[in-house]
Amino acid sequence: MVRAAFALGGLGSGVARSPKELAPLAGTALSTATQLLVEEYLDGWKEIEYEVVRDASDNCVTVCNMENMDPMGIHTGESIVVAPSQTLDNDEYFTLREVALKVVRSLGIVGECNIQFALSNGAYRVIEVNARLSRSSALASKATGYPLTSSPG
Repeated sequence: MVRAAFALGGLGSGVARSPKELAPLAGTALSTATQLLVEEYLDGWKEIEYEVVRDASDNCVTVCNMENMDPMGIHTGESIVVAPSQTLDNDEYFTLREVALKVVRSLGIVGECNIQFALSNGAYRVIEVNARLSRSSALASKATGYPLTSSPG
């Protein structure tokens, strides 16, 4: 996957399936930005998200996990999301949960965050970590009744 850095809406992006296809895509991307991102193409992988809360004493809880019913390549905002995930087996569920907790601890995040994964045939990639409330936090709150997005008072 070739993308122009800091570009919205996929401007200057494309998929290079061979080294021969890379040069023209890179030229297009660099015509719109000064930086080029070359990433593994994850089209068709499952997209899974974990909502995690960690306190200052290092207590962690995975409040909820969610699954985009559309595969990677469909923007999360346009995908159907279910909570909890429906297609993970126990090994996948607990592996991603364990990785989510390790990531939160290693980044030193205190408070609510979410971690998005791509998953395919036992392989996974961390694709994003949001160390803040996000749109999916509200979904997790509704699905679980856990007040992630409520303010104290």
